[in-house]
Amino acid sequence: MTHRIPDPVLRCFAITLCAVLALAFASVGSGCAAATGSGFPPGEPELKRHGDEIVIAGRFFRTGAPVVLWTDPAGYDAYRVEKRFARPDESSWDEIKDALPSPNRFGLRFGRSMGDDLRQQVRGGGWTLPQLQERGDQFVLHYDVCGVSRRCFRVLHDIRGLSVHFMIDIDGTIYQTLDVQERAWHAGTANDRSVGVEIANMGAYGESEDDPFDRWYATDEEGPFITIPDDDGVGGVRTKGFIGRPRTPGMVIGEIQGRTLAQYDFTPEQYESLARLTATLNYALPALALDYPRDPQGKLITDLLSEDEQRSFQGVVGHFHVSRVKVDPGPATDWDWLMERSRSLRAQMGASPN
Repeated sequence: MTHRIPDPVLRCFAITLCAVLALAFASVGSGCAAATGSGFPPGEPELKRHGDEIVIAGRFFRTGAPVVLWTDPAGYDAYRVEKRFARPDESSWDEIKDALPSPNRFGLRFGRSMGDDLRQQVRGGGWTLPQLQERGDQFVLHYDVCGVSRRCFRVLHDIRGLSVHFMIDIDGTIYQTLDVQERAWHAGTANDRSVGVEIANMGAYGESEDDPFDRWYATDEEGPFITIPDDDGVGGVRTKGFIGRPRTPGMVIGEIQGRTLAQYDFTPEQYESLARLTATLNYALPALALDYPRDPQGKLITDLLSEDEQRSFQGVVGHFHVSRVKVDPGPATDWDWLMERSRSLRAQMGASPN
């Protein structure tokens, strides 16, 4: 279920040890491969990817959903300093530093609340999984109001100087932009303890608000479907020819933060990938419970949580639960389906790793 990504320092040590062993056994004709029991040729990858792994504290965790990492050729890398979508002569830090507060779009988790020894260890080598398991306990759901993940990354990274761990495009592709161990800048006071995901969707709007639905949706005999505007120019959907349809056929009307809002639902592909991502996060970070904030009757709380509630809740939250000015992931989100599906998938995974 989980694999350890080779640490460059450990690999360097292993190569050195291999050379020493080769010299020690030279008199009996033993080479490095014989001494270590490894026969792979130089340059052969030690760990084959399956295409569904996410990275948590330097480890691969399989999700069963399509995943593109920041290290992949088509990935979105939040570690980079320069702009991702700009001409080379316009993307360097020297060119953009007056518009952004920092060259980094992420930070160190819990930097103000831990001792110097742990801080130095984490700065130098990252969190171990057990350390992160003690601290990571919320998963924040956003919609991106960008329509597609490529545009979302451009807005977050290039324009706003922000970040998020995951994006889920309309075809269900999960993009991971940085290791979960990093403190992404996506949910204000929840950033230290949370993991964030931006789900590609044009969002929810009140009756008096201008909405983008006419530009982003059309209807045929099967119902509404997503139409990426020609002038957007950055569709980037990985599945060629994909036609995205909301899981709920019509417009969904509901109340968030006391406001009545209309929204088109996420696609079935997004829901399935979100459930798989949620279950995998719970497997790796067990304190992140497979539940959402509920009122005394067991129903979804659709308003901002109090400071005490935010502090004590461990599980899956909407952006509106941790910020008064937010309404994402909107009234269309099927929280009960997500929890039921995530729990079913999680039951197949066995005990959490350490």
